Amino acid sequence: MNINNAYILEDRGIIFVEGSEAKDFLQNIITNNINKVNNQNSCFASLLTPQGKFLYDFLIIQHKNGYFIDCEKAQIDDLFKQLTLYKLRSDVQLLNLSNEFVVTAFSYEKYKSFKESKDELGFTFKYNEDPIFLDPRNKKLGGRSIINLEKLYMSLKKLELKSSNVKEYYQLSFDLGIQQKNTIKLKDKLFALECNFEELNAIDFKKGCYVGQENTARIKLKNKLTKRLLPVKIIEGNVNEGDSIINKNVELGKILIDSEFPFAIIKLTSEEFNFDSVYKVNDSLIKIIKPLWLKYN
Repeated sequence: MNINNAYILEDRGIIFVEGSEAKDFLQNIITNNINKVNNQNSCFASLLTPQGKFLYDFLIIQHKNGYFIDCEKAQIDDLFKQLTLYKLRSDVQLLNLSNEFVVTAFSYEKYKSFKESKDELGFTFKYNEDPIFLDPRNKKLGGRSIINLEKLYMSLKKLELKSSNVKEYYQLSFDLGIQQKNTIKLKDKLFALECNFEELNAIDFKKGCYVGQENTARIKLKNKLTKRLLPVKIIEGNVNEGDSIINKNVELGKILIDSEFPFAIIKLTSEEFNFDSVYKVNDSLIKIIKPLWLKYN
């Protein structure tokens, strides 16, 4: 990413969680530890089914006396309803502020140029009351800010940033092997660890119970992780959601996201799988991309 480019992520939404029990409320349901989140640190987390399957992922940033939840906008209404169900009679207020705030991303180099910044995943500081933080998933995703929509372009000017094509940002995310778009297609299909949430710093294995914790811990402790969500490079043709990836009559995986940034769930333990191989999906040819963060022999 160019150091002067800013990517206005209009496909992201913001939920604000506040109230005297907001911290405990989030701690009881999310995969990460809310105690990590303060004025100087933000985190990545997920909400799972009781069986440990993926529902939503989001970034959490402290704001005033509550928390911003930065989530894919296509899922924001469903996430809002889910949080409403969980809060019951708790002293927790939820506000959908997607029409008031906008998420902006920019390069790692730009983030480091701020004198207040620290080269630590999730490190957060305020710039004209707007939180700026280093993406807690992977520093190569760069910096991120949540800005009041009314002062967006004034803020970008003060930061010496210019609005650029968001496809550049999502292409970088795809190249890093980090899914951010069309995550609704993963809903209730994958376990948290299959979504690479350990490598993306979304899970705290030392915190107490949360929704889906039992199966997540069991897969981790018993080393039962055999499948991973990985980016797909299309060499020829195109793929569709649900297409099987087969080699020598063995199913190696399945296409789950079939957009311009496709992802598939892959059985890494299969003897028929190799990152160097080209696979046929119907009449198309694909390769599976190995992210740099993936530990795999």
